[in-house]
Amino acid sequence: MGALSDSSRNHIIPLDFASVQTVPESHVWSESDDEYRCPPGVRSGTADPCLSVPVIDLWDPNAPELIFEACEKWGVFQLTGHGIPAKLMEEVESKTQRLFSLPVDQKLKVLRSPGGGTGYGRAVISPFFPKHMWHEGFTIRGPAADHAKQLWPHDFEEFCETMDDYQKQMKALIEQLIHIILKCLNINPQQLNWLKSHCSGHETSTTPGTALQLNSYPPCPNPNRTMGLAQHTDTSLITILQAQTSGLQIFRDDVGWISVQPVCGALTVNIGDFLHVLSNGRIVSVLHRVLVNPVQRFSVAYFYAPPSDFVVSPLLSKALGDSGQGTVALFRTVTAKEFIDMKGKHLDRALSLIKT
Repeated sequence: MGALSDSSRNHIIPLDFASVQTVPESHVWSESDDEYRCPPGVRSGTADPCLSVPVIDLWDPNAPELIFEACEKWGVFQLTGHGIPAKLMEEVESKTQRLFSLPVDQKLKVLRSPGGGTGYGRAVISPFFPKHMWHEGFTIRGPAADHAKQLWPHDFEEFCETMDDYQKQMKALIEQLIHIILKCLNINPQQLNWLKSHCSGHETSTTPGTALQLNSYPPCPNPNRTMGLAQHTDTSLITILQAQTSGLQIFRDDVGWISVQPVCGALTVNIGDFLHVLSNGRIVSVLHRVLVNPVQRFSVAYFYAPPSDFVVSPLLSKALGDSGQGTVALFRTVTAKEFIDMKGKHLDRALSLIKT
């Protein structure tokens, strides 16, 4: 990796959390930052703690209907019976902890480039907010061997094998969920020709855009004054999150912020912007954030998006017409790359910019 300027490095490098005893001013989120904590005109308080996101067993005969209802009303659900081996999930968690426990100087050897890609660094949404987040991350796009070798020169294969296996199984699970949702929308999966080709095992030049994001939210001396990950929606079709510690919150217009309490062995499924557009707004792209705990929190997120050249527009069907969405497209046509670029410049304003 070429040398980075001081400004570029500072934009990417997380705080050395182990070296601070108090929260530095750069990471203090005050009441005046409420506009960044929640949508305009909404107070930052949380909803009824008894309110919880749906928990769905994929083996339930009614799972397709339950999944689609959760997508419409919540944009998020917790999934059990998903088929990802518990041992593999434990190994991913263990290797994530091992990575973030490395000394700062070691992690900086694999600093992510300003343009993205694989590597260590701050959350990519950081530039949109006035204060820094209590978070460090490691992004994996494609093979991770080159970076893993720099972290563990003589012991990197097991990390790579575990992450590769995890990504393959996550990809298969997400493609299963996408087929369920499209069927409920009465949309033929053949309209997503890249999905059909990919699921059939044929290699094509247009494959889904995927990324695995390892997250660490270090112990914080004053968690109420910090933010783990500021509010945003995901630039994906679907994101699957593995986390065993609370901290994730999702936003609903009718009630406000709702904490997602982890269910043992479950995965959290978030609906992203692309599925919101493809469904012509019928399916919710969930706004979410992560609060900070006094204790360390780890999470692993797998993002699945269309190929960069895929033309994104509402896939209208009778189901959408019957739902009140009508047959008029609510969003104009853009390629996935164009939308990703817009999101990189405007964050959550990107959806409003493609509304018709």
